[in-house]
Amino acid sequence: MTHSFPKKHIFAAAFIGTLLIIVLALSPSTNVNATRIPIEIELLNNDTSAKIETSQTEQQTDRSATPKTIPPIVTTTIENWNTFSIKSGDTLSDLFLKAGLNDKIMYRVLYDHPDNKTLTRIFPGEKIAFLTSDNNEIDKIELVRSPVESVLFSKNDNGKFSHSIVTRKPDIHVSYSEGTIDSSLFLAGQKAGLSESQIMELANIFGWDIDFILDIREGDKFNLIYEELYLDGDKYKNGRILAANFTNRGKAFSAVLYEEENGESNYFTPDGESMRKAFIRTPVDFARISSHFNLKRKHPILHKIRAHKGTDYAASYGTPIKATGDGKIINARNKGGYGRAVIIQHGNKITTLYAHLSKYARGIKEGKRVKQGQVIGYIGSSGLASGPHLHYEFRVNGVHKNPLKVKLPHAKPVSKSQLARFRLYTDKYLAQLSTFSESYQLAANQ
Repeated sequence: MTHSFPKKHIFAAAFIGTLLIIVLALSPSTNVNATRIPIEIELLNNDTSAKIETSQTEQQTDRSATPKTIPPIVTTTIENWNTFSIKSGDTLSDLFLKAGLNDKIMYRVLYDHPDNKTLTRIFPGEKIAFLTSDNNEIDKIELVRSPVESVLFSKNDNGKFSHSIVTRKPDIHVSYSEGTIDSSLFLAGQKAGLSESQIMELANIFGWDIDFILDIREGDKFNLIYEELYLDGDKYKNGRILAANFTNRGKAFSAVLYEEENGESNYFTPDGESMRKAFIRTPVDFARISSHFNLKRKHPILHKIRAHKGTDYAASYGTPIKATGDGKIINARNKGGYGRAVIIQHGNKITTLYAHLSKYARGIKEGKRVKQGQVIGYIGSSGLASGPHLHYEFRVNGVHKNPLKVKLPHAKPVSKSQLARFRLYTDKYLAQLSTFSESYQLAANQ
């Protein structure tokens, strides 16, 4: 049976329902709470702190339900590393002992994996850190090779130690420097704010074209852009020279760094010709020529005319001597009046000789191959020598040539197929060098 209601009852019910909906819509709800909680977390790796704000939303569908509680903030346990600087004479056993660990633990770490023996190769200036648990068991060992590289030895789930290489990538800033020579490249470089290693690198870049012992003149100029490497906002060290100009006796030379597809980096002219020759001019950095190539020279000890078929470089006892080109050592022993000598065969036609050494560099022996610029020995006065110096000879098909005047062949240029990539890579460096130079000159003229 169907019931009917008067119209006034229907309108009254509709009005009450609408009013109830409005009241519920406008009433504040206790079911939703939104809060922003600042949490301060200590970043233990670099002793800094950061504030992280999080938003938490809790929803309850039942007024009578027990409100959810915000879980407590879990703080990271501070790891207590025991760190030691490695000094000359320190052994790995000594360092373990300083950390309160015995040799049995040391051997356990070393023999858990063959690669762990890299831990035995420690050097003065490095740091080693030990992390032990509450029950004094070793958990981790970190060997800090440099600010950017460490070796971490960690105990895994089965209780054995494995190692991993940890590297940091520094931030790179490009810097500019220029200078004018009034006495020497070394002093001009220092005045321009360059480090000793940068001055040496600059000399090595242009060393195939410029003899920095004989050719440098007052008024010669140089400018360059180079990398500065930063860690955590602080300068770590200088990086590579990216591009440089050098004006010697009015003749301008330019060089730019190019990283080839195989990852090898070398310096080239802006046109893609290699700055590198098959030989460098001088085997000793910044030495003084004490005797030139002279076929009618009077010997200083024998006191009679004897052809001097090489060039003598006077320098302090123990100064490093570099191979002037790639090759194979065919002599590394005493050779009469030459004293301790090294002879290197370069290909089929050319040999170089280095005489009067005080000692040979480590690993230098007959049959060994050496690279250009590699240290092969140290200046001395063995054999017929009146004082510490290097006697250097350059022979082509057995005939002595003047090392300072013989024409040196170039290394290979950038291949034609790689020229587009070369220009894409190097044009930015050359443009930066030009821009820096123009800005510097503009500022200097104001």
